[in-house]
Amino acid sequence: MTQVIVVIGAGSIGQAIVRRVSAGKQVLLADIHRESAEVAAKTLSDAGFTVATTAVDVSSRASVHALVETATRLGEVFGVIHAAGVSPSQASPETILKVDLYGTALVLEEFGNVIARGGAGIVIASQSGHRLPPLTAEQNAILATTPTEELLSLPMLQPDMIGDSLHAYQISKRGNSLRVMAEAVRWGKRGARVNTISPGIIITPLANDELKGPRGPGYRRMIEVSAAGRAGTPDEVGTVGALLMGPEGAFITGSDFLMDGGVTAAYWFGDLAAK
Repeated sequence: MTQVIVVIGAGSIGQAIVRRVSAGKQVLLADIHRESAEVAAKTLSDAGFTVATTAVDVSSRASVHALVETATRLGEVFGVIHAAGVSPSQASPETILKVDLYGTALVLEEFGNVIARGGAGIVIASQSGHRLPPLTAEQNAILATTPTEELLSLPMLQPDMIGDSLHAYQISKRGNSLRVMAEAVRWGKRGARVNTISPGIIITPLANDELKGPRGPGYRRMIEVSAAGRAGTPDEVGTVGALLMGPEGAFITGSDFLMDGGVTAAYWFGDLAAK
C-alpha cells in the first residue's frame, strides 16, 4: 500500500522535513490557504516528489477529520508533520490557544487513530515553551491529558489567567510537548512514534514577522547573546526531523528536542537571565 506523509502547514520548516523523508512516498500537503499549499507543492513536485494538496483549518475538528479521510484514501498514513501555527505578533491570545494548543491536540488525536505501524509524527513547538516558568505536576497532567474538546475550558487558560499573546503562545507550546509525551503512549500501542521539535529563531516568514514586530529588538538580542550567535535555518530543523522520523530514531518517542542555538541556556543561566 502507498505510504502517505501528511504535512500540515506549507511553510519552509514543514517543506524542509518532508524533503528528507518522502522520497518514493505520497505527500499530502495541507494548509489553511490552499494556494499556499499549491505553491509549495509545485516546488516539491519539480524536485521529484509526488504531492497532493488540500485545505485544512486545524482549529476545526470537522476540517482535521476531513484531512484524515483524504489522507487514508491515498494510502496508509506513515508520517505526520504538524508545522502549522500562529505567532504572538500574528494573533490574539484566544486565537493562539485555539490554533496552537487545541489544534495540535486535534491533529494528534485524529491522526493517532490511523497512524500506521512503523509510522512517526513530528509537532513543531517552540523554544518559547521552555521559557515559561515550571508548571505544577497537576498542571502538566492537565495540559497533557485533558480531553481535546475540554482543553479550552480549563480554568488555567481563561482570559484572566493568560496575560497576553506571548503568554498564550508559551503555554501552548509547553502544552504541545506535554501532549506529545502523553500521545506517545497511545501512538505506541499502534507501533508508531511521535515527538516534538522546539526550534528557536529560524529564518522563516513567521520569524521575519516577529523580527519586524514589537518584539524585534528582543529577538535580535537573543541572537546576539546565544552561543551560536546566529539564527537557524529550516534545513537544520529538517535534519533533526529526518532523524526523528527515520530508522535511526526508532528508539525516540515522547521526546522534545530543543534546538535554539543556546538561547534558552542564555535565558536561564546567561546574559538573558534576569539580574
